[in-house]
Amino acid sequence: MRILIVSDAWHPQVNGVVTSLQALSTELRGFGHLVKLLSPADFRTMPCPSYPEIPLAWDLWRVGPMIRDFQPDCVHLATEGPLGWAARRWLSRRGLAFSSAIHTRFPEYVNTRWPRIPLSWGYAFLRRFHRPSSVVLVSTERMREAFATYGLSRLQLWRKGVDLGLFRVQEQVPDTPVFLYVGRLAEEKNVAAFLALDLPGEKHVVGDGPQRAQLQAAYPQAHFFGYQQGEALAQAFARASVLVFPSRTDTYGLVMLEALACGTPVAAFPVPGPLDVLEQGVSGVMDEDLRRACLAALQLDRRQCAVLAARQSWQASALEFLACQPLLDGEPVAFEAMQVARA
Repeated sequence: MRILIVSDAWHPQVNGVVTSLQALSTELRGFGHLVKLLSPADFRTMPCPSYPEIPLAWDLWRVGPMIRDFQPDCVHLATEGPLGWAARRWLSRRGLAFSSAIHTRFPEYVNTRWPRIPLSWGYAFLRRFHRPSSVVLVSTERMREAFATYGLSRLQLWRKGVDLGLFRVQEQVPDTPVFLYVGRLAEEKNVAAFLALDLPGEKHVVGDGPQRAQLQAAYPQAHFFGYQQGEALAQAFARASVLVFPSRTDTYGLVMLEALACGTPVAAFPVPGPLDVLEQGVSGVMDEDLRRACLAALQLDRRQCAVLAARQSWQASALEFLACQPLLDGEPVAFEAMQVARA
């Protein structure tokens, strides 16, 4: 099939959406499908207000002709940004079917950054964007239930995976405890809740974002490494004693799976995301007292963490994605096509 994915998030951004779409595209091509990703790299862009590292496409009149020229069999809208809206508008006006996905808890993020904007406005925005979608993909059963309570419909499960070739157990367990955070340095990620903890050993921070300068100034004892990718990121996970995941608003948290695949247990709050990824007392410790969770996670079996992560491959995730896709005429992808992909 010819599969078009439209996303406002793509390289050089480093986040879970980009990681998921890159892995998905690789697996789909491995199945023999032709995949095109329409991203800000194909357009003129301007910096996102208050978040300049995110480029926003503005010559959106080119979206429709680009979809038409590619002649896709199916289209997936990965984000609710300018490109997603432009593609949605062009497809809807022609009565063409498409799928979409909710990768982030957008209303909670907006409310965290701008508290005067109520959650109800954010969810009204999500309902409007996803209303014409034939299927709306979400990462976990808990998220499907949560979004349904806010009036979103046609929700289906598309679980994420981990690159087991890259993220693997290595014999580099540190003598001194190393507590690691990996992700964007932004207010909604609640990184300060980790950095303010009184913990033994060292605190390592991998990532970047609008809060980096503020956090570095406030917590000079922590080591900030900026964005890391590929083998460097795998090494960062492998050298850590515990991955600390302080966010309360993530829909999933791919970095937890990546850490577990390296044998590194996770400490987190007992909220959606960690509750969906972790097995309490086995692969992680979830506690409203994050310091207590960090110290308890030091005692977990690293080998067991890797065993649990190995169950979730990107190939299985890509097959689940394919099974949810409608063709442009609204028909589901034929079962025979799925059998070819599996072969």
